[in-house]
Amino acid sequence: MLAGLALYVLGTDVAAAQAPLSIKDLVATMLAHEDYEEAHKGNYIYLSKERSERTGGHLWTERIAEIGAGKIRMLIAEDNVPLGEPRKTDVMKGLNEIAAHPDVFQKQEEGRKNDEQRANEMLDLLPKAYLFSNARRDGNFLRVDFQPNPKYSPQSMEERVLHGMTGSMLIDPSQARLHELDGRLPEDINIGFGLIATFRAGSTFSTLRNPVPGNEWKTAVIDTDITGRAIFFKTVGKKEHVEHSGFEAIPKDTTVAQAIQMLKR
Repeated sequence: MLAGLALYVLGTDVAAAQAPLSIKDLVATMLAHEDYEEAHKGNYIYLSKERSERTGGHLWTERIAEIGAGKIRMLIAEDNVPLGEPRKTDVMKGLNEIAAHPDVFQKQEEGRKNDEQRANEMLDLLPKAYLFSNARRDGNFLRVDFQPNPKYSPQSMEERVLHGMTGSMLIDPSQARLHELDGRLPEDINIGFGLIATFRAGSTFSTLRNPVPGNEWKTAVIDTDITGRAIFFKTVGKKEHVEHSGFEAIPKDTTVAQAIQMLKR
């Protein structure tokens, strides 16, 4: 059926005039798969390399255990240099504190909002906030362009920024899974006539997803480069690059303490 949809949107089976509805159907199927996986996702340990505000502009290499309680991070290198003492001792002390108080850690994780959540929010916005067009083959994938739907009214400042982006998606048509999403602001976004905040044209957000062991698709790369000025919302502008690799599935019932022991090995 999904392969048929891919042919359908490419116009090989039906008239091109019907293509927009078919693209929408394929995107809806893709989002249904993303929602299902989010609700049934497994636990993993993987390697992360990140340069962001969180890392103070340095390149942090971390081992991460992603379990139901949240993401447990163990810093192992900065700017490609392994940690020395006493910093390594401080990292271990922090992990031991998490193991001793997993309830506190889980509560803190629930309050954090990371760029993977932002990617999920943009996916959630796709069917209602964007219009789709120009489906065409791109290697083994299907590339679909998107642009803001003028009939949609954003519900928050962050939605204003995401809704203002135009770009394209790469979809694996055989599984109806998102492989890549790239969005760019073609013009400035002004909040409160620019008095509250202005987000600059050229700001970008992109994510790359690949299949991993366990028959899931996980985020491999996230790039965020949102620039502008803000009076009350200083942290909205963001520049971040993250790479994830070496995914290893771990048991579904892994506890916080067990995950930490796995990270230390």
